[in-house]
Amino acid sequence: MILSTTENIGKDYEVVGLVEGSVVQSRHIGRDILAGLKTIIGGEIKSYSDLMETSRKVANQRMIDSAKSKGANAIVSIKYQTADVMQGAAEVMVYGTAVKTK
Repeated sequence: MILSTTENIGKDYEVVGLVEGSVVQSRHIGRDILAGLKTIIGGEIKSYSDLMETSRKVANQRMIDSAKSKGANAIVSIKYQTADVMQGAAEVMVYGTAVKTK
């Protein structure tokens, strides 16, 4: 599967349609307490960075699965978004245009 944030992948293609993937992850209360302490001294909050990386990977795989189910072999114009769903939970969404290269 070819993945690109641009429209140009160096090949001609036929547009299959919009594909997306998303996941909603909640934070662990223990992580919140430790993260609160980390904000006092500064620096990266590694547990949250890891959580967001995992969330992006899951959302990305769901998008790829959607594209494959439509017969696509590439996704162009990929965009990522995050949003708070409720206190302590966030959604990671990825979407793009599924295409079939010629």
